[in-house]
Amino acid sequence: MRKTVLILAAVCGLVCHNSARAQKFSISTDLLGYACLGTLNAEASYSVSRYWSITAGARYNPFIFRKGDAGRQFQLRQQSYTVGARLWPWHTLSGWWFEGKLRYQEFNMGGIFSRAAKEGDRFGTGLYAGYTYMLSRHFNLEFGAGVWTGYEIYRKYSCPACGVTTSSGRGWFVLPDDIKIAVVYVF
Repeated sequence: MRKTVLILAAVCGLVCHNSARAQKFSISTDLLGYACLGTLNAEASYSVSRYWSITAGARYNPFIFRKGDAGRQFQLRQQSYTVGARLWPWHTLSGWWFEGKLRYQEFNMGGIFSRAAKEGDRFGTGLYAGYTYMLSRHFNLEFGAGVWTGYEIYRKYSCPACGVTTSSGRGWFVLPDDIKIAVVYVF
């Protein structure tokens, strides 16, 4: 009888230990990103402790939109890569979170608010905050926003299609970033 209780306790301990460790990895996609001229995006997160997780993400938008003739096009093309760490005051993958990220972005945007266009590279860091709401054991809904700052190298054009350079330069920037409503799948 004593052996059976010890074996059951050991099996129970292993099962509980594995189920507690099971939800360490998640992938997500930002629904508002798709509304931003079809920007494809994904982010992966891995819990390294009860309060910390590390993240890596990518965004990609290759689309050009034309309003009639070729001279009336607009775009928000980009490829962007991030790595970061999140602090979860309550528990990873649920509740409030605060995040710091490093980010690289290659961009080409224009024709949206004016006929001018701008392309270049940005390198920087950002601070973000948000809340993750647990819908079920495997699905979460995430809300967040942030700001990023860094250094950019750019060229400005008179229009997105003509290729006439009006200026180029380098400089510091501060931009809003990652205003998100994301669907998260937790493994």
